[in-house]
Amino acid sequence: MSNKKTSNGKPGNFRKFSSLVVEGADRAPSRSMLRAVGFKDKDFKRPVIGIASTWSMVTPCNMHIDKLARDASMGADKAGAKSIIFNTITVSDGISMGTPGMRYSLVSREVIADSIETVAGAEGFDGLVAIGGCDKNMPGCLIAMARLNRPSVFVYGDIDVVSVFEAVGAHANKDISDSELKAIETSAIPGPGSCGGMYTANTMASAIEAMGMSLPNSSAQAAISKDKERDCRDAGAAVMNLIKRNIRPSDIMTKKAFENAITVVIALGGSTNAVLHLLAMANAMDVKLTIDDFTRIGKKTPVLADLKPIGKYMMADFCKIGGITPLLKMLLRAGLLHGDCLTVTGKTVRENLRSVGAYPRGQDLVHSTKKPIKESSHIVILRGNLAPDGAVAKISGKEGHSFTGKAIVFDSEEACLKAVLSGRVKAGHVLVIRYEGPRGGPGMREMLAPTSAVMGKGLGDHVALITDGRFSGGTHGFVVGHITPEASDGGVIAVVKNGDVITIDAEKMEINLKVSKAEIKRRLDAWKKPKPKEKRGVLAKYARLVSSASEGAVTDRGD
Repeated sequence: MSNKKTSNGKPGNFRKFSSLVVEGADRAPSRSMLRAVGFKDKDFKRPVIGIASTWSMVTPCNMHIDKLARDASMGADKAGAKSIIFNTITVSDGISMGTPGMRYSLVSREVIADSIETVAGAEGFDGLVAIGGCDKNMPGCLIAMARLNRPSVFVYGDIDVVSVFEAVGAHANKDISDSELKAIETSAIPGPGSCGGMYTANTMASAIEAMGMSLPNSSAQAAISKDKERDCRDAGAAVMNLIKRNIRPSDIMTKKAFENAITVVIALGGSTNAVLHLLAMANAMDVKLTIDDFTRIGKKTPVLADLKPIGKYMMADFCKIGGITPLLKMLLRAGLLHGDCLTVTGKTVRENLRSVGAYPRGQDLVHSTKKPIKESSHIVILRGNLAPDGAVAKISGKEGHSFTGKAIVFDSEEACLKAVLSGRVKAGHVLVIRYEGPRGGPGMREMLAPTSAVMGKGLGDHVALITDGRFSGGTHGFVVGHITPEASDGGVIAVVKNGDVITIDAEKMEINLKVSKAEIKRRLDAWKKPKPKEKRGVLAKYARLVSSASEGAVTDRGD
């Protein structure tokens, strides 16, 4: 058991927040309302644990979470707490992808964080269990936990929608028929759960577990299974233990813990969205994490897991061989993890892994650290005159390490997709999609539709794509996103012209427009900032508040 001194003072006050809501004669009205939702006399003496459910029938990723929330509630109650289930929103990237609705995806991360913080803060919860099943609600839950800094546990609640997007490109290329496209469409999503490769949802679940904010192997269990039910019940009980020991997120979500999360994201070949989300989570915890930390850690961390989209295996296959904990033990033994970090079990990473065995012999999904798939990170932070504040590339090595080509420029994702499907995009092109950044979009849409169409058209090895937007975890090929400054802020990407030569060099970690400084200055001086696309509502508010992608695209910078 860890002897780490926690930041919440001495144990003993298990009802630090709920007591303010329910104790004393003047709180009779509050107690009266709580009785109406099931509180008994004994419950007013128990710690209150909020169960944040992201249940919704909006998406298969979250359609089962109502049952998991009840399991977590049961576990908390059995451990001596009083649980209260409440809901927050979720949106589906897979459904909204390629449409104006996708602008709300990254925005939803902030709405989710705000709503969980609001309910937990208003109702005086002493602890929190949050259950997420889609990629934005996971970091949203962690951002809220960091802000509240109350004892908390996250629970991750196999399908492959990316193949459908790639099938659209193959259909446009006449490689598959109408009936074949329909067959893929009707069979790709069999039921509840999230995307089945190492896309953003599974990447973030793995990162959160590596950080210590989920129970061991929470990130590698089937959505509908006895193991996941047990994980939820255990999470409810674990929060009660954290309350008793005064262990808060600030004791767990340290700089070392974020470094562990980055290491695991790299080892798994995870999504570039992890850069955005980990920066945002660190910001909420006042941990000084920058995009340069990804470079520093990436130089010494190998890619070990052969998982889609850059590999061949699915998350279900990873679960079958033991999930993430044997990988964590491999990384710990190789000196790549901080074993002394505290976790939601109340034990350190090293203590949690003490009894964990190795992967079964003969499996080839997870490679050894001595024979990795790639010796350094697939996530490469680029800088240059196109991205002086940084850009994020996903380089598996299969597409090569450099690309030089002529720009073909689009001011929206839809315009690019239309050009790809119509055959305008040719080998040697660098597709430039701009005005899709956090402020310009607004909302920083994922470019899965055009990148998948490129793959479906058979151009994956022959073109590159750069954007001030971002990419789905399902994206593969020579792609660079998060270009900062973005076009709407007057970044150089705003003045790229058709035919300009662009060079991307992953080994030098550079991305450059082959145009003279004088010409770039002339173009920028003549550039005029476009009017905001949205004047009212959540997107307009987001555009006014959001930071750059290199700072995590956050709306609360603490300044």
